[in-house]
Amino acid sequence: MDLESAPRHRLVSPDRLRMLMERTGSGSSISGRELAAAVGVAHGTVNGLLSGATSTQPAATAYAICQVIGVDVLVLWAPTGRAVPADEGDIRPTVTRSRKPTPISS
Repeated sequence: MDLESAPRHRLVSPDRLRMLMERTGSGSSISGRELAAAVGVAHGTVNGLLSGATSTQPAATAYAICQVIGVDVLVLWAPTGRAVPADEGDIRPTVTRSRKPTPISS
């Protein structure tokens, strides 16, 4: 399976990622560059997640980030699908037409 069709996960909160990087499961901190190197992604990927410019990653990357930080994946990520769109552009507003109430006749 290539990365284009691989399941993706949406980062729940860039602030939560930043906080967990300050104190990982081992009690130490990790920089964006260190995290990127440990996961095997470009440091721009981690910077994009921290800045909010990037919100999703392939599941393998999401799991790798959590393994390095020392947290369960659902602490930081939501699997995308019907309930969680992969991109903000996937969120479609629902338009409903309001109707006037029909009077009840006796």
